[in-house]
Amino acid sequence: MDNDRQPGAFAPGPPSLPPGARLPLNRCNLPALILGSLTYQRHPVALEIDGVRAFHAGLFRRLDALGEPGARAACFVDYMTVHFCLESLEEAGLTGGVPAERRKARANANYLRLVRGWSFDANGREGAVLKHWVETRFGLLTRFHGGPLHGRGSEAYQDYLGRAAAGIYGTNAIEAQLDLLYTYCQYEFARARPGETHVTLYRGVNRLGEHEVLGGTPEGLEVLLLNNLSSFTDTPERADEFGDYVLTATVPVPKVFFYNRLLPGMLKGEDEWVVIGGVYEVAMRS
Repeated sequence: MDNDRQPGAFAPGPPSLPPGARLPLNRCNLPALILGSLTYQRHPVALEIDGVRAFHAGLFRRLDALGEPGARAACFVDYMTVHFCLESLEEAGLTGGVPAERRKARANANYLRLVRGWSFDANGREGAVLKHWVETRFGLLTRFHGGPLHGRGSEAYQDYLGRAAAGIYGTNAIEAQLDLLYTYCQYEFARARPGETHVTLYRGVNRLGEHEVLGGTPEGLEVLLLNNLSSFTDTPERADEFGDYVLTATVPVPKVFFYNRLLPGMLKGEDEWVVIGGVYEVAMRS
């Protein structure tokens, strides 16, 4: 392949999101068929999870008054701690009769623990919870978790659902915590980089066959169906460390779930971005 090809010159007739990769309903302002399409990659609009911004309007009024990113991050973390009773589990309904081991597990089951778990192993229990959250909020089905899932009726998919359920069970509104994390990410990106619609990100792979290939373009780009949640980096040198080939994607800003610099110490990887999937046009170089 040509090592200098870059995404940006789009061909007509973009592939659609396959029926087996989407749900008919979701909890945001666009159906999965649209937000998961190549057309959306080219022409994104804002995505909003139903009711989140309005329900937490007080938080965003406070953030509006803060000029420094560090101050906004601290405000967000404090709000999450108080609103979801992350340090007061009894107020969240955890009674004193619960065994200490279970109390500790519930205390650790919060949005920060999930994203750190993703960074350690995207195919673990925390990764299953995050991918299932994407399914319910955006309607994009998980395609890979420790291996191909082969559709909703497969044994592999049912095993993945079991892991996700185990990760959610006994937690304090963990999916609502993720709703607010995504919404804050979008708010903060707009404050830090106003007017940007896309960010160029990179992903290291060992072979193109690791992804579902839907076709190509006359310009020599590949059209892929990415898993509903995937890790990227904003530096090609970092991507080189994870594979023999580097995929380059122009990612719509509304598909950025979170990135490591959003909150201090949130992710181990210095350049990690976690991106909502669907159909993407990408360049590939060795």
